[in-house]
Amino acid sequence: MSIDTIGTWHQLVRDRNIEGLDNLLADEVVFHSPVVHTPQVGKAITKQYLAAAFHVFFNPSFAYVREISGKRDALLEFQVDIDGIKVNGADLIKWDEDGRIVDFKVMIRPLKAINLIAEKMGEMLAAKR
Repeated sequence: MSIDTIGTWHQLVRDRNIEGLDNLLADEVVFHSPVVHTPQVGKAITKQYLAAAFHVFFNPSFAYVREISGKRDALLEFQVDIDGIKVNGADLIKWDEDGRIVDFKVMIRPLKAINLIAEKMGEMLAAKR
């Protein structure tokens, strides 16, 4: 039985369930950060980035405002207010035949938001080391 990838992702976001990522991410998942120029490969590093994002992005103002889905991929547009800056972005998610995420790309705008996210994600990732 395959996983309902996007339904599961939305549930993990609602519950702030970082541990649930273990079953949703493929072992060789590739994560594309808006602030790191090289793709990050593997479940462990992707989970680290997404765990940091759960803390930085998912405050009460966070909302997915549009969703475009295909058979094995989706684009989820989001908006959130962080430290008074309106952040607009998109999660581009691709999954395998079992429903496990194999590629996760985050895109963010405007530049002021990217700089803020780079700072906050850097702090979160440094604290995890």
